[in-house]
Amino acid sequence: MLSLADIAPSRKRQRQLTYLMEIGLIGMLFIGIERGNGGIMINTGVALLVTQLPPVLERDYEIPMDPRLTLWITTAVFLHAFGTVGLPGATATLYSQVWWWDHMTHALSASLVAAVGYSTVRAFDEHADGVHLPQRFIAVFILLFVIAFGVLWEILEFAIALAAEALGTRAVLTQYGLEDTMLDFVFNSIGALIVAMWGGAYLSNVTSAIRERLDSRAD
Repeated sequence: MLSLADIAPSRKRQRQLTYLMEIGLIGMLFIGIERGNGGIMINTGVALLVTQLPPVLERDYEIPMDPRLTLWITTAVFLHAFGTVGLPGATATLYSQVWWWDHMTHALSASLVAAVGYSTVRAFDEHADGVHLPQRFIAVFILLFVIAFGVLWEILEFAIALAAEALGTRAVLTQYGLEDTMLDFVFNSIGALIVAMWGGAYLSNVTSAIRERLDSRAD
């Protein structure tokens, strides 16, 4: 029976895919500049900054970033940025053309937020001798953590939309109504649950590195 490791691309291929998406983000940034589209420029610019987090975390904080984790992060921000640009020659974005695009990117982004919450709380659990957090509690914590982050994100989107309307400019982030917001929460929760169930298999090295830093500070 094939496992996920058997069908996943090799570490070399994962790095190549990451580099290709980073190059794609640079290309999308220039598209935004050529079009004079502030939304594309900001979204792709932020995405490029996020792709630089893994090497910074590994170099400056000694947190191991497996190629699959780097690919996970890069894929999430690449798909979001690509959604704001759209297909070549298209006049509309993928967010407005493809009904499931927003749901997919929300689930991916939420899984990254959940991974941060999981790694941190798991490291604290392993570091503190007087603290024991059952797996079910950690799963609930991750879900609530992602939901809280999602609420802040929706408030940010709403505030940006109001500011753009007041200034007569195009909003960098767009809200599509109450139904869309509720669906965002649903897919945020799906991303959080995936990490809660399988985070231990993919984040153990990150958790150990954070725990070691906590241990060193406590000494």
